[in-house]
Amino acid sequence: MTDASSHPAPLPRARRCPLDPPEEYAALRRSDPVSRLAFPDGSAGWLVTRYDDVRTVLTDPRFSARGDLVTSPVASQLRRRDAPAPGMFARMDPPDHTRYRRLLARHFHVRRVRALVPAIERIVAGRLDALRRAGPPADLVEIFALPVPTLVICELLGVPYEDRAAFQSWTASMVSVDSSREESDAAVAALAGYVRTLVVAKRGAPAHDLLADLAADGELTDEETANIGLSVLVAGHETTANMLSLGAFALLRHPGELAAFRADPGLTEPAVEELLRYLTIPQFGRERAALEDIELGGRTIAAGEVVVASLLSANRDPGRFDDPDTLDLGRPPAGHLAFGHGIHQCIGQQLAREQLRAGLRALFTQGPALRLAVPPDEVPMCEDSLNYGVRRLPVTWDTGR
Repeated sequence: MTDASSHPAPLPRARRCPLDPPEEYAALRRSDPVSRLAFPDGSAGWLVTRYDDVRTVLTDPRFSARGDLVTSPVASQLRRRDAPAPGMFARMDPPDHTRYRRLLARHFHVRRVRALVPAIERIVAGRLDALRRAGPPADLVEIFALPVPTLVICELLGVPYEDRAAFQSWTASMVSVDSSREESDAAVAALAGYVRTLVVAKRGAPAHDLLADLAADGELTDEETANIGLSVLVAGHETTANMLSLGAFALLRHPGELAAFRADPGLTEPAVEELLRYLTIPQFGRERAALEDIELGGRTIAAGEVVVASLLSANRDPGRFDDPDTLDLGRPPAGHLAFGHGIHQCIGQQLAREQLRAGLRALFTQGPALRLAVPPDEVPMCEDSLNYGVRRLPVTWDTGR
């Protein structure tokens, strides 16, 4: 094992295959699972790569998610050491995190999400019709993967879909690791101002949507409501869009698995869970800060040091998953960490699952027989985003003309 005083290395980012993690993670899991990590701000911390250790970091209350204590392992200006604004609960610890999450959780419980399935299926069917009308070749991201979750989250929140170009542009700047501090600050401010305008309008004319419900609740200020809405809007369309397009790309790259998926409707649920595990779009992990000296994996993490828990590596850990580098849609769901774990586990995960189930099942059983329109290595990937995905997915199909 590498000595704890070894020179910190930057986060592994280069991928040899677009569907696999950087190769360094496998070596780290074997020989240095809690390794020294260099951060872009010049500080040093830790990278955690094994499944069990990652779960520990995400559940142990001695590891803090507070925005003023953590920093990003990549050059993103979104995650620097700043105190979170009111309502930005993902970067808070209890009791503040607990208060905000409790107010939001009732909008995402399983029964309420299942009630949205008919609307999700209607949206999916509409985008499949749009794909057919566009004709081959077509960009599956532009026509299907991005509009589906955008329409769903707009309907849930009460955000006008016609404003999508603006909020998608702001979101892209927020999640890009290449955005300057000024660019990311401007994007956050613009999106927060946009959502706050909607919140104020809904106080005067209540509606039946999430923003209106939060505004009418009386427990939150307009700023808190707007920042919660901003968080849900960004996470609710950008991550699911990436997963839809990347999942489609993975299936098209694995024709045997795709044939099995098409033939067996019972594979839908395990297939979605396997794709979530195999692809793991939060590619740079989750940051936590040690609140005291903590022993982990034979190392001492000092109070104040930042730890990055790699979800990507944990979901390919052979100590937890048999043959983890193989896409196996029949694999029994086995506790993947694609949505995180613990109190900060993604609150919208059930909504994401329903969209992935409906979207992928309809796309590959009700739509045209898709195939890639370009060689796989010419498909552009979102390597510069906090969430990995496909920037464009050119597909084609036979029209029978």
